[in-house]
Amino acid sequence: MKIHHFPLSGHAHRAVLFASLLGLKPELIEVNLAAGEHKQPEFLALNPFGQVPVLEDDGVVIADANAILVYLAKKTGRTDWLPEDPAGAAAVQRWLSVAAGELAYGPCAARLITVFGYDLNAEEVIARAHVLLARLERHLSGRQWLAADHPTIADVALYSYLARAPEGNVDLSSYAQVRAFLARIEALPGFVAIPETAAGLTANA
Repeated sequence: MKIHHFPLSGHAHRAVLFASLLGLKPELIEVNLAAGEHKQPEFLALNPFGQVPVLEDDGVVIADANAILVYLAKKTGRTDWLPEDPAGAAAVQRWLSVAAGELAYGPCAARLITVFGYDLNAEEVIARAHVLLARLERHLSGRQWLAADHPTIADVALYSYLARAPEGNVDLSSYAQVRAFLARIEALPGFVAIPETAAGLTANA
């Protein structure tokens, strides 16, 4: 099993983190985004969208971070991480949609500006991030995990960009429930952190 990744990518970290939480040890292949390796024919043959992460597993190729989470949970038969019952599966899917929507256009987008130099409206995306964080703070009041009474891939899907939100100048200090949620994920056996950037170190100073 291989995961093509870039260490500072929150999407890539999502896949690497879940593999580690499952006790898997895939070969990690770093894709040099700065050199444009993700736009080269060899990589585009794996993912025509030119994005990391991509998982290769015995001839099966899975692109997209959330799809990789689903694949790994199904492959290992871990119904605790991805429930089979309709209500449980739907609860997880709801948060995977948030990860692809509100998270991507809020905390993730804010970090793209400071870490990767994207030309986005910082005020707008930071405001979006705080709308999401306020909703998460309310949702997590009185509960430990997003979709169930135990961790699921929903929690993994939101972790990376929430944890590194300060790198995009999104302050987490007002969100005690969110910070406690992040700490619970960090306490799970097999947890691996996403590397901090210079932007993150400045924001956390």
